[in-house]
Amino acid sequence: MRTISCAIIARIYETSALALSLPIELIVGLGNPGGSYEQTRHNAGFWCVDALAQRNSGAFRVEAKFQAQACKISLAARECWLLKPATFMNRSGIAVAALAGFYKIPVENILVMHDELDLPPGVARLKQGGGHGGHNGLRDIIAQLGANFMRLRIGIGHPGDRDAVVDYVLQRPSLADRQQIEAAMDAALLVMPDVVNGEIQRAMHSLHSQPAA
Repeated sequence: MRTISCAIIARIYETSALALSLPIELIVGLGNPGGSYEQTRHNAGFWCVDALAQRNSGAFRVEAKFQAQACKISLAARECWLLKPATFMNRSGIAVAALAGFYKIPVENILVMHDELDLPPGVARLKQGGGHGGHNGLRDIIAQLGANFMRLRIGIGHPGDRDAVVDYVLQRPSLADRQQIEAAMDAALLVMPDVVNGEIQRAMHSLHSQPAA
């Protein structure tokens, strides 16, 4: 039994290490479409992927077959798709699955950028796999593709009351919080070349060792 257990542990470790060395072919930003949601905390994923596109000469265009806006950029000498689902947040997985299926992109080669209640403004963290943590966008992507994708968690803070969460994420952050969120996104975007190249451990070390904005 002990030998079998050790073998299982070793296999899990090898699988995790492999996942952390795969290049990223698709980066998804999560948010809600429409002007009334554009500046709300729940659209932090859109803000981040927009900034990544702008810095790398990408221009989003409507892709009806994916129910999304999409563009392709060159980053770290690799081509990478950027995606903004045009469905609402709780149906994000439809767009992600459509593009990933069309271009045959495995779930392990996908990075999802999203707002994170459990991190304060000014903090961004990379994570491999895991649950949805109550985030409806992640919940739907997991339902469509499974959970083994990379995440960039963009801290927006927590209102302190679970019952206040829905209103909180659909409101604009204060000016001070927005500046901290943007500073954290800037730090995250600096490590995107490493992420796209599959140097995830290096990217994590660089991003996670930085002080909060």
